[in-house]
Amino acid sequence: MEIELVDKIIEAHMEPQFARERIKSLNGVWQCNGHMINVPYAPEAKLSSYEARDQVLDENWDGHLTYENNFELPKEFALPRVLIHFGAVDQVADIYVNGVHVGHHEGGYLSFVLDITDAVKKQQNNVLRVEVVDTLSTEYPYGKQHKQPHGMWYTTVSGIWKSVWLENVPEEYVKKWKIKPSLSSVTFIAKTNMGNTYKKKLEISSPQRWTPDNPKLYPVKVKLGEDVFYSYFALRTINIQNIDGVNRVCLNDKPVFMHGVLDQGYWPEGIYTPPSREAYEQDILAMKNLGFNMLRKHVKVEAPYYYYLCDKLGMMVCQDMVQNGSYSYIRDTALPNLSLKRRKDTRNVKGDESRRKIFIGHCRDTIAEVYNHPSVVMYTIFNEGWGQFQSDRLYELLKELDPDRLFDSTSGWFAQTKSDFDSEHIYFRNKRLHPKVRPMFLKECGGYVLPIENHLWNNDEKYGYGACKSKEQLTAKIEELYEEMVIPAIPKGLCGCVFTQLSDVENEINGLFTYDRKVCKVIEERMRQIAEKVSMDLLF
Repeated sequence: MEIELVDKIIEAHMEPQFARERIKSLNGVWQCNGHMINVPYAPEAKLSSYEARDQVLDENWDGHLTYENNFELPKEFALPRVLIHFGAVDQVADIYVNGVHVGHHEGGYLSFVLDITDAVKKQQNNVLRVEVVDTLSTEYPYGKQHKQPHGMWYTTVSGIWKSVWLENVPEEYVKKWKIKPSLSSVTFIAKTNMGNTYKKKLEISSPQRWTPDNPKLYPVKVKLGEDVFYSYFALRTINIQNIDGVNRVCLNDKPVFMHGVLDQGYWPEGIYTPPSREAYEQDILAMKNLGFNMLRKHVKVEAPYYYYLCDKLGMMVCQDMVQNGSYSYIRDTALPNLSLKRRKDTRNVKGDESRRKIFIGHCRDTIAEVYNHPSVVMYTIFNEGWGQFQSDRLYELLKELDPDRLFDSTSGWFAQTKSDFDSEHIYFRNKRLHPKVRPMFLKECGGYVLPIENHLWNNDEKYGYGACKSKEQLTAKIEELYEEMVIPAIPKGLCGCVFTQLSDVENEINGLFTYDRKVCKVIEERMRQIAEKVSMDLLF
């Protein structure tokens, strides 16, 4: 395996960190249940231009979709094998090429790749068919989707909602690509479709470490036999160290305060899918402009380009696992907010084995999907008790898969024994925080409402906590939250804070921006001053 440092990254690629040059995008106009649809937008989204959109938005819709598309292989596809990539298809998909069944996939958030060499025809028209069933089954991870959107539950997405593309590869090609960095070297591990494993370590002279202020990326060109692709890496570590008697999160061996905001990844025109790649960049830069250095990607897995932009622009990411299982507002939210935050999660629920197995598999695959991105510094396993089971066991299992990142086993409440943090969600009031031995992480707070006329998704319902009447009042309430609750706790061991949230989402209007991203609802300079205070407080 040959690896050399180069000057370019193929930014236009669907996977900038695993980018081959022989590709063909299949995004664009398809047929879905006999109607035109614009892929990769879900049929529920306006940008899909789907003529039967009202049918799929009906809560009684049966969840069956049949996609069809025709394609020809480019002349440049001179290598022997052809792969098809799906970024995400929600929830259960069967793929056919020229009538041949080439693959089956379950789960609506993660990518999958199929080898279609034996079914595809060269220099001829090929017929691609994707049969989807999405009943919003809670057996599978489903995030914040709901057939009756209200409050903190939003419009569903079905079928294809991330990019689809073809790729031309040699007979033996790299199937899995893993990057393990340190502060002065990086180890690459490549596994091929034929089961061979290759490893190579590079020592970096005069290393530049990745930070939000200096997001240094090193592009590389990788050659293994006939297989050639481009990637990149960064030199970065994240861990917990005892600094002057207090356990602190350290980025590259230096204490860092994770000044974060909740990022749900919704857009009014595309729902789960941004209207353009620039929309991802707009969100990230807008949050950096307000002084934030971390996004909590909330119960959703984005397309690779999102994580690439976080790598490139310098934005740490806390990646949530996407929950499955039932949710109860009384059990999982109302009672814990009344301080009933203790509950054992080792009980066995009869008939729940399948759901738990699916969740564990999804956690494993999520880690594999984002593993190479230096911006991803931690994971959330369970959020507010939703679907929670055996969190100590899952902490051990997932930590073994990715020992070089941090894990919040139970965000908010219902903590058991094993986690890298003491995690709290605090709404409705500012309270004195008392960090203990583990670093404390205030994983959700704020959520203040400021409705902006002519920028509301629904004028009839408005959801959030603590109403404000002006940009000045909202900014003042945020300042008060940090001055009273966050800043005093940092010297004692508070390691981070996640403010709710980046933008309004449908009826939930507690964003720093409106849902259409056209209005910033806070005073930007004063938000940057908050960021300076939380960073300076680490200096004591």
